[in-house]
Amino acid sequence: MTTNALYIGIMSGTSLDGIDTVLVEIDNDRVRLLNSHDHPIPASLKQRILNVSLGQPTSLPEIGELDHQLGKLYAQAVNALLVKSGRKASEITAIGNHGQTVFHQPTGQIPFTIQLGDANIIAALTQIDTVADFRRKDIALGGQGAPLVPAFHQSIFQPQHSSVVILNIGGIANLSVLRPNQAVVGYDTGPGNMLMDAWCNKHLGKAFDKGAKLALQGQVDQALLSELLKEPYLALTAPKSTGRERFNLPWLEAIVSRFNAGVADVQRTLCEYTAQTIANEVEPFQQGDRPELLVCGGGVHNPLLMKRLTELLPQWCVMPTDEKGVDSDNMEAMAFAWLAYRRVHSLPSNLPEVTGAAKQASLGVMYFADK
Repeated sequence: MTTNALYIGIMSGTSLDGIDTVLVEIDNDRVRLLNSHDHPIPASLKQRILNVSLGQPTSLPEIGELDHQLGKLYAQAVNALLVKSGRKASEITAIGNHGQTVFHQPTGQIPFTIQLGDANIIAALTQIDTVADFRRKDIALGGQGAPLVPAFHQSIFQPQHSSVVILNIGGIANLSVLRPNQAVVGYDTGPGNMLMDAWCNKHLGKAFDKGAKLALQGQVDQALLSELLKEPYLALTAPKSTGRERFNLPWLEAIVSRFNAGVADVQRTLCEYTAQTIANEVEPFQQGDRPELLVCGGGVHNPLLMKRLTELLPQWCVMPTDEKGVDSDNMEAMAFAWLAYRRVHSLPSNLPEVTGAAKQASLGVMYFADK
């Protein structure tokens, strides 16, 4: 079956650092990146999303307005990508849109997940069929609805004789573990950039600690680090997933208030917290004489974090996914283009061994452009 076609992927993660859009060509499950565009999220909209995500009082009109505004913003991002790439909407088979997660509660008596960004608006304003709402089918089947990207990782990275772990460091850090002749493992390890970004934004008014400049001015507060490492989520076994509803600035400030740590020391400690929580999860998966840790997402640009991962995992070859030919900044957006391709062709796209779902399913809902 020849399925050579163009797809667009959209990803806006928990870090809220922008909307990643990619144009890819997919040929029988092989994905090739053709172009990309990073679209900004207006500061006022970002703050409203944060307010909802952190559980502040809201209303149905507020949720409806955010859903509408995000839909329009995603459509603008796609149309900007089309202009940049010189492509017409009629050339694109479908868009895969993750949406903006505002709450993720995959366990308990009433499991659910909410992603905003009206896909009807995206389809109408781009004139391209759109696939969205990827996570809720998996949750309906008893899964976590996350992570979904390991299925994509499995399709593009093939372990030979040693473990290959793909680590995405966005707001939350998640990993996909590929080992020869073994089932895929994947889950959220805990915070990625989220806490570091929130602390930097509060105290420096900057979206993130560029070049780890603030963190490098501080020292690790071992007492604070020990307290952070007591977070119960870290002790849970997979499948598991988490988000801003658990790791957030109020949660952090409640802990930091019990210690006498300066601003830079807290930033340095948060970087160490992310590094150690990741390394603690990666190390047990070592297999073979040349295990690889392939890093993507915003965290790959944090030199201190990458240095600490290399030091904490001396037996592993730690590198950006770029060194394997996959753009580290666009991995997740590419994954959602691939997930859209799987839905268009009614192919399974979740991994029950990763999410805990009862069975495989073709994830996502089609929203037609009615051209």
